Amino acid sequence: MAGEKPKTGNVWNTVKPFVNGGASGMLATCVIQPVDMIKVRIQLGQGSGYNIAKNMMRDEGFGAFYKGLSAGLLRQATYTTARLGSFRILTNKAIAANDGKPLPLYQKALCGLTAGAIGACVGSPADLALIRMQADATLPAAQRRHYKNAFHALYRITGDEGVLALWKGAGPTVVRAMALNMGMLASYDQAVEFFKDTMGLTEATTVVGASAVSGFFAAACSLPFDYVKTQIQKMQPDASGKYAYSGSLDCFVKTFKAGGPFKFYTGFPVYCVRIAPHVMMTWIFLNQIQKFEKSIGL
Repeated sequence: MAGEKPKTGNVWNTVKPFVNGGASGMLATCVIQPVDMIKVRIQLGQGSGYNIAKNMMRDEGFGAFYKGLSAGLLRQATYTTARLGSFRILTNKAIAANDGKPLPLYQKALCGLTAGAIGACVGSPADLALIRMQADATLPAAQRRHYKNAFHALYRITGDEGVLALWKGAGPTVVRAMALNMGMLASYDQAVEFFKDTMGLTEATTVVGASAVSGFFAAACSLPFDYVKTQIQKMQPDASGKYAYSGSLDCFVKTFKAGGPFKFYTGFPVYCVRIAPHVMMTWIFLNQIQKFEKSIGL
């Protein structure tokens, strides 16, 4: 039995970054879901954040703000589990190859890009279900899909459109995730080193400060890709069966021609308010989870 302990410990050390990452992301999502719902509706052209929130509360009730929560939690259980876990594995391997020295920023960025791509490939079906559920109430009554929950959405999408439809929009999803995670993950580790080692701040101040920096760069890097991804995932065929965009590049070109570069930053204040706090809370929850595990010897 004594010989089995190292094996068990090695298994836990391997899966721990993934478990911790998924748990922290799911906790953050429970807090951020209402703002995320408003952000999606702004991008769908329903007006300002204030008016959308007022109309949702009046017409649909408080529960409308949490429509799609099951898909959001499923997305975190897949996407964030994969991206945070793989990022920590990649950076640990890179640090070991660098003789234990801190990684330069470009190596952290490469690890973030790779982790983002891995997470997006794993989480794309749940992301599609989330977008569809959040956008459903904005469609004409005849076109609404009436998904009951994330698993019902995945079942219906598979049955109506085929298995590969679960990865509709996966291209822009992966690109957006790579941009977001390059900004989020690399900047967080870099900011922790700066606040802790250079400025000598306390652990709590370091985590909060680095989380804020991480949230800002995540939002700034990812919104244009998020806009294209949302447009691709929510589009429906017209009466003749044609879609508005043939792909992400077509969406980018048509959007640029119609509204210029700033069109891609539609809803940026709300997006920033949504992304930055989610990123911050993900890191803060992750830090608390790690402290708890350390206190009980895990």
